[in-house]
Amino acid sequence: MSDKNAALVNDDIAEEIRLELYRSQYLIRVSEQRAYDLFLQNLVKGTSHLSLGQEAIAAGFGVAMQKDDKSFCTYRGHAHTLARGASVRGVIGELMQRDCGLMRGKGGSMHLTDVDNGVMGSYAIIGAHLPMAVGSAWRAQYLGQDDVTTVFFGDGTTNIGAFHEALNYAVVFKLPVVFVCENNNYMEYTPIESITAVKNPAADRASAYGLESIIIDGNDADIVYRTAQDAYKKAREGNGPSLIECKTYRHSGHSRADPGSYRPKGEVEYWKENNDPIKRYKERLAEFLIDASKVKKIESDIIKEVDEATEFAKKSPMPPESILTENVYSDGGWAWRN
Repeated sequence: MSDKNAALVNDDIAEEIRLELYRSQYLIRVSEQRAYDLFLQNLVKGTSHLSLGQEAIAAGFGVAMQKDDKSFCTYRGHAHTLARGASVRGVIGELMQRDCGLMRGKGGSMHLTDVDNGVMGSYAIIGAHLPMAVGSAWRAQYLGQDDVTTVFFGDGTTNIGAFHEALNYAVVFKLPVVFVCENNNYMEYTPIESITAVKNPAADRASAYGLESIIIDGNDADIVYRTAQDAYKKAREGNGPSLIECKTYRHSGHSRADPGSYRPKGEVEYWKENNDPIKRYKERLAEFLIDASKVKKIESDIIKEVDEATEFAKKSPMPPESILTENVYSDGGWAWRN
């Protein structure tokens, strides 16, 4: 196994990139906390799955991606959607099932999609989106296009058959796809070690498909960003897929209905105090003597943006019944084959 952390030094990332990495993480944190607050007000319908504590992964990959790159994610997809540049109004509006939502309220929290920004969907069925991502990468290879597909998934997905099928196919055909496992220590409510035969559910299986075993600190946005750059370079040069396991931790329960009582006492508090990605990154910005006023402006601008988006969504109407059957069916004919 390669130790990606050992060779990483903090002297090769430009200030504007670091500020963008912080902006993306902070936007996700504020937006996710707002989603939780709106749920308590009964304004977010259905269930929701927050990425509080996991922001560095979405931010690091999102900043490293090119505009035309594609991304697929799980039901825990708010962070990845925002990291690609989707509007805050659109995301919050969708969570509130308003007409201003990304999908005009038809998708909700678990099905965020923004094709214009390369967000090819969030998927509620565990593992179902990995073969889709492989198909997206195959399309790029077949058409000679330069985009790379990234697929984000949780540690629980590694015990699903589609994970293994997708990896095998991607390696065989050297497809431009990056598999990113967000390992937050729990497969929903179950500790990994109690249900999985290997310690590192993604990386320890990489060798079975001829891939390098890559494990990184998923709470360090710099490390995530650099690792993403390496994977995208490999894919664009025609050298096939990468499998990256990002170690992280979610501050909230699996979903809104989960109080997290299965976690040991003090565990959440320990991670918040000692390994919060945003706290760590803000300290790093200070270490690099980046002007504190720039950081404060990012924070104040984001709070204002989220506040304005929230009020806009609250005032936005519910979608009309007339859109119920819009965008449900696609032309299933033969024309697409050409």
